[in-house]
Amino acid sequence: MLPLVVACGYSQEEWDQKVRENEGLRSELASERQARKKCESDHAAANQQIDELKKQLTERGVNIDSLSADLAQQKKALEEYARRAEQLDQIRKRFELLQTKLKKLTQLGLKVEVRNNRMLIQLPGDILFDSGKDKLRDEGEKILLQVAEVIRTDADLNKRRFQVAGHTDAKPLVGGQFKDNWGLSAMRARSVLLQLTGKGGLNPALWSAAGYADTDPVASNDTDDGRQKNRRVELVVQPDVSEMLNLQTLAK
Repeated sequence: MLPLVVACGYSQEEWDQKVRENEGLRSELASERQARKKCESDHAAANQQIDELKKQLTERGVNIDSLSADLAQQKKALEEYARRAEQLDQIRKRFELLQTKLKKLTQLGLKVEVRNNRMLIQLPGDILFDSGKDKLRDEGEKILLQVAEVIRTDADLNKRRFQVAGHTDAKPLVGGQFKDNWGLSAMRARSVLLQLTGKGGLNPALWSAAGYADTDPVASNDTDDGRQKNRRVELVVQPDVSEMLNLQTLAK
């Protein structure tokens, strides 16, 4: 029995297949139209809600354009805060590393601390000098050479700037070679600086000296123990402008 042939030369089976495909396409088209209609309805409803919100905000005296500008400014401020926070975190890490390196000096009996937002190495004055003198004792010279070696052999420390700060107790120094405590503290700082940059081999261009007399005590001047603590020399790490942050948090 020969297969039934319909119009246009298609067999009955081929024709049925085309019909089924056409019905499938019609069904998909109907679904697409229904989905599009729903999207249009949802979009219209959303626009209506937005218009209603704008109306309510306007009635309450809120300027939409100004509000958008404020939000943009807040976003910009948050981005700037995040950028600055990242910078400060990097600076903090650098100082924590610096503090770790300087703590090697505590093995020499020296004190490394953060005070008045400055990182410093404290050298007891009575070990460095005899009373009322600016000439280094033999023991003081040896300690300073050890300090210089720690700084000189560390690439980061050797590139940093330091100030040698001389300090005295509050007992008046009348007459003599130094005239007063200002003169004594300044000359002691000078002696330390010359030892560090001379025999110690540190770069003098990165070092300076200053005398503070009794203006920056670390203890009471009413006791012998307090006065002894105040007679000291400090090596103060000089931060770069980019490193100006509150270092007190590093002391915790």
